[in-house]
Amino acid sequence: MVRRVAVIGAGAGGLVSVKCCLDEGLEPICFESSEDIGGVWRYTDSTDDSRLSVYHSVITNTSKEMSGFSDFPYPEDFPSYLPHSLVLEYFRMYAQRFNLLQHIRFQATVLSVRKRPDFTTSGQWEVVTETGGVRESHVFDAVMVCTGHYQEPHLPLASFPGIESCFKGQHLHSREYRDVQAFRGKRVLVVGIGNTGGDLSVELSRVAAKVFLSTRSNTWVISRISDHGFPFDMVSTTRFNHFLEWLLPSALTRRIKFRRFNSWFNHTNYGLASSKSSKFKMIINEELPFCLLSGTVVLKPNVKEFTENSAVFEDGTTEENIDVVLFATGYNFSFPFLEESVRSVIDDNRSLYKCIFPPQLEKPTLAIIGLIQLTGSIMVGSEMQARWVTGVFAGWNKLPPPSRMMADVLKRKPPIKRNPSERENLKMSFISYTNEIAACAGVKPSVLRLLLTDPRLALAVFFGPCSPYQFRLVGRGKWSGARAAILTQWQRALKPLRTRVVDDNSSSSSGWRWMCLLALPAALTAGFLFSKYPQPGWRPWAGSWL
Repeated sequence: MVRRVAVIGAGAGGLVSVKCCLDEGLEPICFESSEDIGGVWRYTDSTDDSRLSVYHSVITNTSKEMSGFSDFPYPEDFPSYLPHSLVLEYFRMYAQRFNLLQHIRFQATVLSVRKRPDFTTSGQWEVVTETGGVRESHVFDAVMVCTGHYQEPHLPLASFPGIESCFKGQHLHSREYRDVQAFRGKRVLVVGIGNTGGDLSVELSRVAAKVFLSTRSNTWVISRISDHGFPFDMVSTTRFNHFLEWLLPSALTRRIKFRRFNSWFNHTNYGLASSKSSKFKMIINEELPFCLLSGTVVLKPNVKEFTENSAVFEDGTTEENIDVVLFATGYNFSFPFLEESVRSVIDDNRSLYKCIFPPQLEKPTLAIIGLIQLTGSIMVGSEMQARWVTGVFAGWNKLPPPSRMMADVLKRKPPIKRNPSERENLKMSFISYTNEIAACAGVKPSVLRLLLTDPRLALAVFFGPCSPYQFRLVGRGKWSGARAAILTQWQRALKPLRTRVVDDNSSSSSGWRWMCLLALPAALTAGFLFSKYPQPGWRPWAGSWL
């Protein structure tokens, strides 16, 4: 019987795990190595601290309505896309609202997590922590690891001949970046075109003499701003789009996506991607296309080698007088405190049952929270994981036997990519994954049932944003405010913009009513098909951008 639960880390995943433990009547103790909550969202100017922090100018890629905790919406006056200071303020409000701080031990570093000698029968763990130089041993019935996947910088210097032996300039990882001041007037080469690489290239272009952005990937650039100025994820991440993607051939859905992406600007002309590309990545960045168009950022292929003061690229071109090379090459995850027998079997999140439970354990009392990268908010995915896990610990939810969990892991796991910078093994469709975990937890809403009992809500759930409040409509943890939160989410998204109101006599409300009326047959059909014919296999790479 699980009672005492160790939660490691007080970032977003740790906070929601503590709250979910309390909801299930468990006794959590959270160990946080720093002096405060927030994890990577608690900004610090220092780069000497071992704690990872976001850079000063960072803005969220997912909107507030799509990334908040499911029973605690962001304040309506917060902007749709948030700086780190407002995300941290939201965390503080959440911790205060649910009295979480009293369950957190700060400046307590977890040194080891090991199975007790009687683990096969008890499932208990021995957790050793250190606070102020004093070590302490604890016994817990279960452990939730909430350290995320942004842990150790991935710096692949061996892949770039000459960077250490010849190059006389400075090279650093994006982890060390805080602001632009150290790069003023310099010629900077950014390696890697993920979200961080794109953001930093744009920001550096305002002060640097020149910025070069090197990539080996085909990349589609998406704006946070979608149709009619609404947040992109609120418009695109819907159950209706997800249903179409399940229904239509994958080649057709990919073609539709590419056409929509190219409707903003032609990615081939900018050297970013071709519609013939079978492998590609997507990043969020409104300003990068203009920087490329204005020449303040120059796109380059992969670096072949470095000389004393230049970079030679795979297409044979050379850029001279490079002052700084900034590697935006991602992070590796690790769990050094876990005992070797457990740590050695976690190659990536697909080594885990549902990306959470190590299937080899005799007792399912260890859960990895947040080792996911979704096409939507990781916070929402982590909360769904925590709700299911604590339900398992409390005995409400059941897991299959280890043999079946292992078989499921082996069936879904593709060949391992040994290059840690290849993060495709972590990426999953937001709706596919949250739906799957919600079904395991018994909190997935039924569109068909809602159509019969609350048609207005059903249409909002199916055609509107797949916001986290949907997973508080039914089951354990049902929230009485979920319906209202869903029906007012568009108003909350617009509220921060109402600082200057202009007259608008358009008949948008009438148009919305007609659209809902016409959409009713489609929703009925989709609800019936999804309930009668489950999705044919898990498609973790499927996006939601139709």
